[in-house]
Amino acid sequence: MQSNPEKRGDTASRDGEGHRDGAQGKPPEDAARETLMMELTRLVQKSLRESSWWERRGIDCSILTAAFISLPAGFLLLGSSQPLYFLSGVLIMGVAHAVITVKGTHLASHGALSESPAWADFWAVFFIEVCGSFSARAGVQAHVKMHHAHTNVIGLGDSSTWKIPFLPRSVYLFIAPLAVPIITPIVAIGQLKGQSPLQILRTVLCVCLGFFSQYYLLRCVSALSCSSALLVMLLCRAIFSLPYIHVNIFQHIGLPMFSATSRPKRIYQMTHGVLNLPRNPLLDWTFGHSLINCHVEHHLFPFLSDNMCLKVKPIVSQYLKEKKLPYHEDSYISRLSLFFHKYQELMVFAPPISDLVGVQ
Repeated sequence: MQSNPEKRGDTASRDGEGHRDGAQGKPPEDAARETLMMELTRLVQKSLRESSWWERRGIDCSILTAAFISLPAGFLLLGSSQPLYFLSGVLIMGVAHAVITVKGTHLASHGALSESPAWADFWAVFFIEVCGSFSARAGVQAHVKMHHAHTNVIGLGDSSTWKIPFLPRSVYLFIAPLAVPIITPIVAIGQLKGQSPLQILRTVLCVCLGFFSQYYLLRCVSALSCSSALLVMLLCRAIFSLPYIHVNIFQHIGLPMFSATSRPKRIYQMTHGVLNLPRNPLLDWTFGHSLINCHVEHHLFPFLSDNMCLKVKPIVSQYLKEKKLPYHEDSYISRLSLFFHKYQELMVFAPPISDLVGVQ
């Protein structure tokens, strides 16, 4: 897994099928359109080169470190008989779990935590498998190689894995997400099919290590009973399940969808098919800027860390607006209302394919 942005920066100027957006050998009108992505990439790369390590990776690594440092306090508070202290422990453990398993796994899947490929692979296994209870190989394949490469392309990266059409809208939006901590390892087992015996063994051992480490600490440090420890684990892991599911559907479903045979160039695909949510202090810290208020920037430049996505946000938004390209933004409440009232259209029926005339 490559992680050095200076070495990988030109991957942002490739379309979803891995072809460079270069101008050589193209008709003049195609070359002009393809230059947009190249020009934006140069602006972002300039900002990246001028940024310190602290801006590129340090801030996000510090947030992840703070989440781990807060865990001992969470375990101790969970052992208290005082309701206020106990609830504080649940909150600390829930926030830390969200930071580690959402922000951490997302950055690790993109190799954004280290410039070393070996360390990037290590962090991917640690965050996705040990902390996130999922297969690192399957996670990277589904998220990076499918969703990012084929964003909003029907049948490939159209976020259909988040749809459960047989569920009523209220159940899907407000109740079913609470089962994510239980569903995740079950789905992970299904994703092991086709992997080598060594990869399967590693994933099983890593998932068990993460699960039983938390269980053991709840039993020994927090002095909880077996059933109480399991219940607390479920509660802490489910605190942010609702916004986690919401964010994953809000930012793509309901926007233009494309067919694999008539997809637009990368810059059009990402600007039409991705949406930013507004700044939210809680979700910015727990999920990361690239999943909340900088999702457009993240899809255009997936190798950037959360903080770098935030730093280049003014550059990207200004450039897209100058070039009269879409820059979708909407509030959390607005998107929730849209999905609640148009649940059948957006989450049950197959979305129509958009035809961006003149940019194919």
